[in-house]
Amino acid sequence: MSHPVLILASGSAVRATLLHQAGLTFDVRNSYVDEDAIKTRSDQNDIDVLAILLAEAKAKAVSTQYPHALVIGADQILSCAGERFDKPRDMAEARANLQKFRGRVHRLHSGIVLAQGAEIIWRHSDHADLTMRTFSDVYLDHYLQTVGNKVMTSVGCYQLEGPGIQLFEKIDGDYFTILGLPLLPLLDELRARQAVQV
Repeated sequence: MSHPVLILASGSAVRATLLHQAGLTFDVRNSYVDEDAIKTRSDQNDIDVLAILLAEAKAKAVSTQYPHALVIGADQILSCAGERFDKPRDMAEARANLQKFRGRVHRLHSGIVLAQGAEIIWRHSDHADLTMRTFSDVYLDHYLQTVGNKVMTSVGCYQLEGPGIQLFEKIDGDYFTILGLPLLPLLDELRARQAVQV
């Protein structure tokens, strides 16, 4: 049986790696969606909904170009103490963000959708709560020096699969959701649509 072509509408190396490790065959196409414009236009106070809206915009943009494919769109937003955070623009902003997260719980909101023929045919959202320990400024400087510019590739300024795990004292939530791709619900939906081997 032939399966629909799968496309990941994301330039995220982490999301692509997760799908590869799960054994999926897919193409990658960047959506080039203006995420800042969507965030600015949106009056959504519900950040889970905003994450879905961003994922939908990415999936629709790519699905319009490849209408017969199943297109996966995903996005993630971080919130802490009533404030919404994006990926840091530079090392100074990364340091300031980590100082805000230190000793607090922040939430990662992940949205994921499937599109076909420029229509959204499935959507799912999830979140995880992560508690950063109260680390010293000396440790913060050491951490930033250790990870370097990689700190700017993540909305939370860390990768749990690396030195970033040392920033935490408690994590509540699905590991794949934390990485920005709620993988188990996605795989379940792909199997239901006979888009992958069952």
